[in-house]
Amino acid sequence: MLDIFIAIAWAAAMSSAITGAAGLSLRASRQAASARFVIFCISTSSLLASVHAQRNYSSHTSRASSLYAPQTCPLNRDSSPAEIGLRSFHSSSHNWQSTPQFTYHVASSYSAKQDKFNAARNIYTNEIYDPSKSEVTDLRKCKSAKAKRTRAKSGQDAFFFSQVGTTKSTTFGVADGVGGWVESGIDPADFSHGLCEYMACAARMWAPKSNTSSTLHPQSLLQVGYEHVIDDESIVGGGSTACLAVAEPDGHVEVANLGDSGFMHLGLNAVRHFTEPQTHGFNTPYQLSKTPQRMLVQMAVFGGPSTLSDLPKVASVTNHRVRHGDVLVFATDGVWDNLSPQDVLGIVSRNMVDIGAWVENDGVMEVGSELRSLVQAGKDGKAGPTSLQARLATAIAKEAKETGLNQRRDGPFAKEVQKHFPGEAWHGGKPDDIAALIALVVEEPKQ
Repeated sequence: MLDIFIAIAWAAAMSSAITGAAGLSLRASRQAASARFVIFCISTSSLLASVHAQRNYSSHTSRASSLYAPQTCPLNRDSSPAEIGLRSFHSSSHNWQSTPQFTYHVASSYSAKQDKFNAARNIYTNEIYDPSKSEVTDLRKCKSAKAKRTRAKSGQDAFFFSQVGTTKSTTFGVADGVGGWVESGIDPADFSHGLCEYMACAARMWAPKSNTSSTLHPQSLLQVGYEHVIDDESIVGGGSTACLAVAEPDGHVEVANLGDSGFMHLGLNAVRHFTEPQTHGFNTPYQLSKTPQRMLVQMAVFGGPSTLSDLPKVASVTNHRVRHGDVLVFATDGVWDNLSPQDVLGIVSRNMVDIGAWVENDGVMEVGSELRSLVQAGKDGKAGPTSLQARLATAIAKEAKETGLNQRRDGPFAKEVQKHFPGEAWHGGKPDDIAALIALVVEEPKQ
């Protein structure tokens, strides 16, 4: 949950604005040697970004681009520019024999702010590819088929992953609902969960058109999801940040980030990329929003502070090339407010080394030979809670939950408050809704 309070003018006595609080078999013989090898190679100054956000909102001003339109946007900060760069957005055919092919094994762990963390229950893993799932033709019906009661118990945080049409690409991401809408009698979870549901359905239905790019772009997918949320009368209002990716079988991953949810690309004991949060100022992230007509009328009649809303077209877009054994981490600010990039790298590295997914060989860290078996789906088409991707997601979410409740451990949010507002004497973690999504990259055997 993003702890925000939306400024709203309600009635004649509405001169006061509502403001908000500052927002995936252990090898014992390898473990000791490998653990000593782990080098956490990120400096705090280069990766810690300004955090998170008092939320304001405003009515949207335009409805933008087609789902198929390619996006062009320069890279954000990147610790490995030689490995990650801009590429052509028009895909060309690839020879399976000569070009490495990758699959992405996804799991998400989550916890609502008010709930105890349950590692066995609060886990979700992706199913194997099934072309029949892309036979849906009506996006609205696809979304409405998912009953509200079946949503993950993740509070106002949401996540999704889906195959992209009948291609071998996949898409996944997180969204963080704006909590301040509760003060207006609106459940912000409807916006964030609805956005993710629409994006998952749109991705399943996607098919390339002959006159456009043959690649689905995350920024375009975000636009489609947003437009359908705006048009959906069952979603009265609300707001959300979003961070999502489209991952292609050739190893290209394109990420769109709007707001202060974020993404990390991890390689062998190294951070290859960490997103820069988008903010309008300290504790004020970019966000999508939908304002009910009744509130627009009230603001017009009674006045009040101007409102703020951002559009998908302003999301930052970065492009990445992944390798066998890489780990992609997407999370809401319930994670990033409490865990630094070094913390997340440490959690992932320890688990990858302990289980033998990353191993030391003659002083060099390599991908373990059993990685493929560690991520495999079971007979039901899903990888269970003991899969590597689920282990990683659970470890991150659990650590974020515990740190958020620890008043003796200052996380990134506390340090930022101390920096900008030393008089506040803020210490400890920041309790919040949590969603951590892991995509583990596996190179397929050459045929």
